[in-house]
Amino acid sequence: MLKVHLNYETGPEHWADLQSRLAPGIRLSSGECRPANGFDILVSGEPTLEELEGNGRLRAVIVPWVGVPLTTLDRMKEFPSIALHNLPYNIGPTAEMAVALLLAAAKRIVPYDQQLRRGYWSGEHTGVPGSVMLDGGLAVILGYGRIGRRVAAACRGLGMRIAGVRRNPGTSAEEYALADLSGLLPQAAALIVCLPHTHQTDRLIGRRELEQLPSNAVLVNVARGGIVNEEALYRTLQARRIYAAGIDVWYRYPSATERKQGLPYPPSSFPFHTLDNVVMSPHRAGWSEEKEPARIAELANMLNAAARGEPMPYRVDPRQGY
Repeated sequence: MLKVHLNYETGPEHWADLQSRLAPGIRLSSGECRPANGFDILVSGEPTLEELEGNGRLRAVIVPWVGVPLTTLDRMKEFPSIALHNLPYNIGPTAEMAVALLLAAAKRIVPYDQQLRRGYWSGEHTGVPGSVMLDGGLAVILGYGRIGRRVAAACRGLGMRIAGVRRNPGTSAEEYALADLSGLLPQAAALIVCLPHTHQTDRLIGRRELEQLPSNAVLVNVARGGIVNEEALYRTLQARRIYAAGIDVWYRYPSATERKQGLPYPPSSFPFHTLDNVVMSPHRAGWSEEKEPARIAELANMLNAAARGEPMPYRVDPRQGY
């Protein structure tokens, strides 16, 4: 019997869907976690020390989304015998959001929409181009994994050239190492951030890197806010040193209680909302009607593999963060 505990909220219809997809030898539990009862796999984004220390039979933790919080990476380093996995169920939607933000920022969709709603057909700022052309430009994709490659395919369709930056580049002419980034940034029409947030990538893009971008470059971040220095990004956009940015991931998040209250909660300590050259999205790259069914299907595949005695996919090394 494989015992699995879910420590994140999902609706009753999705719970039933998960149950229906699992092999007969898997027993699910949810709600308050009682490690003394014992389970083999914990599905949780941020497992507590009590959950990890108090359960001698625990062999794996599954973070139920793409990427792993830094606090979880640090905690799991203390438990090398417990495997860590994540759940990349929303690769397609995240790549779609990256491209949507890229186009919206490059073509100033939001400001022109707002102007035309008031009956005005011209732009707001003399001397500010109404859009920049991406066709023929270089898309520097920082993080060339499953999401980055999807984004690359779409950018190729727009006529862009690709430079995929990753920790361990392959033999393709389109793949580059992190050490090559400083040479790529001055050529970039777009810098698209897709890589995991780890201690090594925290604030990887700072003032120096942003200053290397051309004035007509567009920055897109669908990874984690902490990869791009918050103040440096704000100051760069405020001064119009780059053309625009599309941001889906932020620096301040409301708690679950605050979300339920529905009160305003600024996503940064800097007033990004006052800038017309940034497209702001509330961390919704993975949101879609199909989101939870896709997560459930991928989770069921992983648990069924474990029940068959096979290795679960999407293993994460806590030391590297991916």
